[in-house]
Amino acid sequence: MDMEIQTMDEIKIPVIIARIDASNAKTVEKDLLELINSGTKKFICDFSKNEYISSAGLRVFLTILKNMQRSDGRIVLCSLTSYVQEVFDMAGFSQLFEIYKTKSEAIEKMQSL
Repeated sequence: MDMEIQTMDEIKIPVIIARIDASNAKTVEKDLLELINSGTKKFICDFSKNEYISSAGLRVFLTILKNMQRSDGRIVLCSLTSYVQEVFDMAGFSQLFEIYKTKSEAIEKMQSL
């Protein structure tokens, strides 16, 4: 399953696929790392279509966060379902990421940077 990548000015907005688990986490990571390696400095990961994320999926976002920090980039998340938000909360990831309820809030934040 291909991940849709939207662009707004210099902001890349990957729309995260419905499920991220051990079977596809490496592919998601590769796609996101390609965006970073192509020079993307601002990411908004849109979770509106994501219904499930496993520990393998969480590791993907930890890797992406570290890569963005190394390249002086910014990453924010938006539109997490209640289940996915709960997974991020339990794993302590809500403390690592800026999370917005809507994509428009996330875009407004990114545009102000």
